[in-house]
Amino acid sequence: MARFAKKKEADTFAATAKVEVREGTHVADSASATVKQAGTFWIASAEGAGLERTTVDSYRSHLDLHIVPFIGEMKLSALNIPTVRSLEDDLRGAGRSPAMVRKVLVSLGSLLADAQERGLTARNVVRDIRGRRNGGERRQEKRQKGKLKVGEDIPTRDEVKALVGALEGRWRPLLLTAIFTGLRASELRGLRWKDVDLDKREIHVHQRADRFNTIGKPKSISGERTVPAPPIVINTLREWKLICPKRETGKVDADGNKAAVLDLVFPNGQGKVEQLNNIVRRGVQPAEVKAGISVDTGEVDNKGEPILEARYKGLHALRHFYASWCINRQADGGLGLPPKVVQERMGHSSITMTMDVYGHLFPRGDDAEELAAAEAALLS
Repeated sequence: MARFAKKKEADTFAATAKVEVREGTHVADSASATVKQAGTFWIASAEGAGLERTTVDSYRSHLDLHIVPFIGEMKLSALNIPTVRSLEDDLRGAGRSPAMVRKVLVSLGSLLADAQERGLTARNVVRDIRGRRNGGERRQEKRQKGKLKVGEDIPTRDEVKALVGALEGRWRPLLLTAIFTGLRASELRGLRWKDVDLDKREIHVHQRADRFNTIGKPKSISGERTVPAPPIVINTLREWKLICPKRETGKVDADGNKAAVLDLVFPNGQGKVEQLNNIVRRGVQPAEVKAGISVDTGEVDNKGEPILEARYKGLHALRHFYASWCINRQADGGLGLPPKVVQERMGHSSITMTMDVYGHLFPRGDDAEELAAAEAALLS
């Protein structure tokens, strides 16, 4: 039986239940499953629908680590807006980040949607909450996060020049491609030679490698795209192709010869999918430190020398740089591309995404010099 801390909550539930009973949608406590039981059905639905392994694993993590420990034994019929708001408070009190709390609530909403379809609950209280919120929280989150900043989130032009000069060995072709094409880490790890047109200087993105090293399609239609590559990338890839490790799968062709069918451009030493952690730890960060793109940790090594670490911790900073390079004026060393083309190059699903992340980097067209020229033309 549902219990309420306040009479107002009980009255609200009673009124809602009356409507649900009248409409034939009310689910009594005795017929309602627990959140944990519904979660088991939800995970089975996700697996049965063929969702990506990373997505299912994320759902399972949210369920096992964040939902079940707090409300797993609660009946679905007892869930209401106050209990979900209490879950948010409990998650924050347990040290979950604001981003994680949001993700968990999204997963809980998906769980309840699956339970609705199975007839286990009449309401999806998470969606009720979303419907009542006017976007103010999202705006507040954006204000707190702030805009991407050159020199903090995005490498500067001088830093990239220094980084290019410091690249060597097997990481040089991969990181040059990252800098000058903006491919995601998963797209770089899943890139095949058959998708690199060295003559036309184009890279075609048709697949990616997830964090389990499983090859699959890009997450969205927009992810499949063609990105032009500058000469420095093409020439480096030509040289790299001659020595790139290849993986033989054991399969044989019509002539009885073993066929290297994986054909990855940036594999590990065995020709298999490279781990993202290796790229970052052994490729990106050491190259940054060598190029002087580093910060002092305040510690010293056994020789008394200061220990430095890379200023930009991950591969995504290079993708941010590529976006800024596409946006910047040609006079400033950029490509000066319009927003729609930047969206296509980045593989964003919408122009809204592009403008939300990078809109502040586009030239305003009303700087001091241009205003002066416009004034002179108007008044002459």
